Formats: sequence, structure tokens, C-alpha cells
Amino acid sequence: MSTSVRAIVLASGSRARREMLAAAGVPFTVQAADVDEPAIRAQLFAEDKHIAPEKIAEKLAIAKAEDVSGKRAGCVVIGADQVLALDGELLSKAPSIEAAREALQRLRGRTHELHSAVVFAEDGKVSFTHVGTAKLTMRDFSDGFLDDYLNRAADRVTQTVGAYELEGLGIQLFEAIDGDYFTILGMPLLPVLTELRWRGILST
Repeated sequence: MSTSVRAIVLASGSRARREMLAAAGVPFTVQAADVDEPAIRAQLFAEDKHIAPEKIAEKLAIAKAEDVSGKRAGCVVIGADQVLALDGELLSKAPSIEAAREALQRLRGRTHELHSAVVFAEDGKVSFTHVGTAKLTMRDFSDGFLDDYLNRAADRVTQTVGAYELEGLGIQLFEAIDGDYFTILGMPLLPVLTELRWRGILST
């Protein structure tokens, strides 16, 4: 099948998502979505206080994809979002290193879930959705290790949900991981590549 010339736009400013698409050889440009994530979450909880974490991730990814797609006619826009759930409670990015410390103290010795959603939108309409889930168990690390980790990771702990980057120093926080690596990084990449090939955008 010959490949299409349709442009791919990533509606995310995430470094991890940019790097995984680039490493996979996918041609794309970036236009970060302009959406109010806290407001969207609040509305979703107002409509359904028992809404599943994976559904929140999907709704946020849809909002991002639709926002950029409305501005980029004829393009395939990829929106993505990730939600961390600990016993059903959602944890957001830590606004400070001290907040990251508190989050990691809560996650220590326990299993949490990462739900990563990816959505395609074309001309303002959703054309593909997928949500991947991974389960991660943090080891019962010492307070001394936590202090050292925060000192070494510095402000990077405020840039990711859960205050860790699995592809870096954060891997030392864990004792077990069950799930797709790319889902953990923030976007289930294999379904994305499969869909792009099915559409003729990538070579088969």
C-alpha cells in the first residue's frame, strides 16, 4: 500500500510523546492543545462521580485532539492523556518537589494504575480511540532513598504524573511492572502505529 501525504499533528507538548513518535520514524509536527484540563475533570466528576479513570483519560485526549483538529483541516491530529489512579483516586502532577515527596510517600509500597488514552481526530471529529492500562508496584524504599531521588531528579518530578520517569532514575522506585512500556510513558504507541499503517499513512 502506498503511503498517504496526510500530515500528522501531535496535540501534546509532552517530551516523552514527541520522543517516542520521533524514535519510531513517524513524521509529525507539534501543536499543543489549549484546553482547561482541571475544568474538564471537574465537569466529568459533576456528571458522574463514579466515572472510571480510563474514561477520564479518554475524554481529556478527545478534548485535546478536537481542539487542535478544528484548527488543522485535513490533518490527522493525535491527542493523548494519562491518568494515575491509586485505589480509584486520581493523582495529578505535583506542583512542587515537596508535593512530589508527599505523592511518592503515598505510592510507596503500593500498586497503582496508569491509564493512557490516545485519540485521532480529523477535521474536528474523532476517528480512533484507544486506552491502555498498566499496573506498577513501587517498592518500600527508605526515606533516605527518597531524599536522594528527589535531589537527583530535581524539578523533573513535577513534570510527570506520579513524580517519576520510568525511562530514567524513576525506574529505581519500582519492584514490579505489569503493562506496555509505551503506555507507561504516556501513549500506547503500537496501536497508534497500527492505525497509521491501516490508514496508509505509514508504509506496510
